[in-house]
Amino acid sequence: MSMMCAVAFSPRGKLYYADPGQLAPRVGDRVLVPTDDGPAVATCMWAPQWVSEDVGHLPVLAGFAADDDVERDQVSRRRRAQARVAAKRLVREHGLPMKIVGVDHVDTSDTFTIYFTADGRVDFRSLVRELNRTLDTRVLLRQLSARDSAKLQGGIGSCGRELCCSTFLTDFEPVSIRMAKDQNLALNPLKISGACGRLMCCLRYEHPLYEEFAAAVPAVGSRASTPDGPGRVIGHDVPRQQVTVALDAGGRRACDRADVCSSRKTHEAAYPTAAGSGCGSVSLPEDGSRNGAQADAPDQNGEESSVAHQSAAAPDAAIREAAVPAVVSQPDEASQEPPASDGGHRRIRRRARSRRSDSD
Repeated sequence: MSMMCAVAFSPRGKLYYADPGQLAPRVGDRVLVPTDDGPAVATCMWAPQWVSEDVGHLPVLAGFAADDDVERDQVSRRRRAQARVAAKRLVREHGLPMKIVGVDHVDTSDTFTIYFTADGRVDFRSLVRELNRTLDTRVLLRQLSARDSAKLQGGIGSCGRELCCSTFLTDFEPVSIRMAKDQNLALNPLKISGACGRLMCCLRYEHPLYEEFAAAVPAVGSRASTPDGPGRVIGHDVPRQQVTVALDAGGRRACDRADVCSSRKTHEAAYPTAAGSGCGSVSLPEDGSRNGAQADAPDQNGEESSVAHQSAAAPDAAIREAAVPAVVSQPDEASQEPPASDGGHRRIRRRARSRRSDSD
């Protein structure tokens, strides 16, 4: 097991995992994270905690940020703001079809990286030369995609919460219109598109939940049995885990997933006593023996067993005792009469005459 924490270089930036080493930072503490350009000031977003997996190869925190480190970070922030204003002004002067979305600054090499978005390729060679003269340092330009731009800028989505990409979503996975169809969403671009103009990322990471629900419950249009009677499925409500059924007797019923789930019905059919049906019968074993026969069934001699019914909640020993049919008592082998041969008949007659004489 090892210790791991998460840090971010900006309030809405991507989370980076690091090894706290000998430090024990709390959420909100400023720490120094080693980078290719030297230690950088970051904010602890997750306190160190033990992890079961050996992640390994994580950067070890260089220590807590001192006052000088914090002051240097604030100066860098001010210079980034100045570079952003200068870049927007020069873009307007050159009439380039691009939009500045972010600026990064490296203290050790005094280098600026300006991020922009554009619909296509842009010839910004003259812009770079003008920026180098204005900022008196080296400037690099990087073009971002629409999703990366929304992640960098942040914002509020149609759900009323902050964008997923700027809060917890770290990787962008492909999203298709088929996912919107599977989730019964209106195929309106204004309703299924995010702030970036692309399909919303939540369609992707919520899609497995809809697939699992559709595979477990009856499909729309199929027959289903409910506690209020049979009916036909007319809708699915995945967030509530419910199925809407139009009853044959009239009306609708919003049933829970467990009421119409085929796996539960299969389990109840296979184990009726375990489902709490209250029946006192015991199921027959696979070998076909009479251990599970009804208590009131007649035995082989045509006599009814006097064993009483046992409830489903009885212990195993009582169930076994109730399941065994009553055995008709038989005389011992020593007391059984001999075969009815000639000598045997004579002995029987003599015994009868002796009994009559004794009675006289």
